[in-house]
Amino acid sequence: MRRQITLLVAATTSIVLLAFLLPAASLVARVAEARAMDAAQAQLQVLIPSVGLDPPEEVAAGLAASVDGGRIVAVRWTDGEWLTEPGSVDAGSIPLTPTVVESGTGTRLLQPVRRPDGTAVIEVFVPRELLRAGVSRTWLVLGGLGVVLLLLALLVADRLARSLTRPVTDLATTAHRLGSGDLSARATPAGPAEVREVATAVNALAGRIAELLTAEREAAADLAHRLRTPLTALRLDVEALPGEDRTRLLGDVDALSRGIDEVISEARRTVREGLGAGCDAVDVVARRVRFWSVLAEEERRAVTVELSPVPLPVRVAASDLGAAVDALLGNVFAHTPEGTAFRVAVQPRAAGGAEVTVSDAGPGMPDTAVERGRSGGGSTGLGLDIARRTAESSGGTLRLGSSDDGSTVVLALGAPGSGDDAAPEQHPLRSP
Repeated sequence: MRRQITLLVAATTSIVLLAFLLPAASLVARVAEARAMDAAQAQLQVLIPSVGLDPPEEVAAGLAASVDGGRIVAVRWTDGEWLTEPGSVDAGSIPLTPTVVESGTGTRLLQPVRRPDGTAVIEVFVPRELLRAGVSRTWLVLGGLGVVLLLLALLVADRLARSLTRPVTDLATTAHRLGSGDLSARATPAGPAEVREVATAVNALAGRIAELLTAEREAAADLAHRLRTPLTALRLDVEALPGEDRTRLLGDVDALSRGIDEVISEARRTVREGLGAGCDAVDVVARRVRFWSVLAEEERRAVTVELSPVPLPVRVAASDLGAAVDALLGNVFAHTPEGTAFRVAVQPRAAGGAEVTVSDAGPGMPDTAVERGRSGGGSTGLGLDIARRTAESSGGTLRLGSSDDGSTVVLALGAPGSGDDAAPEQHPLRSP
């Protein structure tokens, strides 16, 4: 918009300047010509009495004294002789009235003067240079004035455009911050009334979104309280049962408890730190692997860890990435026999960000395992769904692969500042 305003002002100012300068330039040329012709006419009027009354000797002396300003003055006497240098009038072209003759080199004023012995002719030649004296310099001044006025107009237009576009730019910045998850972003109403109204509406929308998310968080907390209380009572009742039924039902209660925790975590993840959060993927994965290594040691699982030697910032909250890694490692322990080795690697992505790879030597998993609510082994199936949402919220993807050598899950995470509107897709890695 700033460019359009500047171009509009430039076009308008140019039209106004042309409408003023072109007539002014023409007027300057006409004034210069009129001034030169008036001076020649005045000189002509001075010579008329002398030519009409004085003898030729005195007229010639007067001509020598009156030559001035670059004009050429000649007098053709009644006998056909020129008192000064020859002019353009011959015996057959003596005018009967004052005459103006224009040519490419200048303008001639012919004035017949009657004497007792005949008619003399006064000729005043005004060169073209004299007719245009000072015109070029004045045109340059007018052109320079036009350029200065145009530059001043562009400067004023630029300042005006900035005052109009700055509030719009600030409003767009606020909208981008809100879109990236920074719900504390607010626009400062400024500029025209319409822009101020939009800024106020955006602020109200941001406040309303924050209120709704707060209500969602409170509802999730209330859900946790309501579900965990009867679940605790159920656990106590199950523990009072005898033998095999007790062990089997306790396992079911534990699975139900984990499912409830996953549901609550999923309900709250949009309000924890926002899409604009970030962390170091190498640090988070290293901490989660250390946590799970204790259980891996108990189950005699060989763990291979390959971490990037440099930090890899990603556009994911540390808590979200930790939950996603826990879900991936939890699947390894839940779906593979004890003693199955697994590998965890964190490497940079070509497009920025990081790739977290978790692979195992187990029986593999179906491609549908990433779909919400679909899994096996008594799991709710929400673990991989949380990991997928974590990847997609950062602008990345979750890819699954399965072969005779085991399963591979690649969590591709976007870098901070990557596009928020990317539409990630699933790309299976199943080996042929």
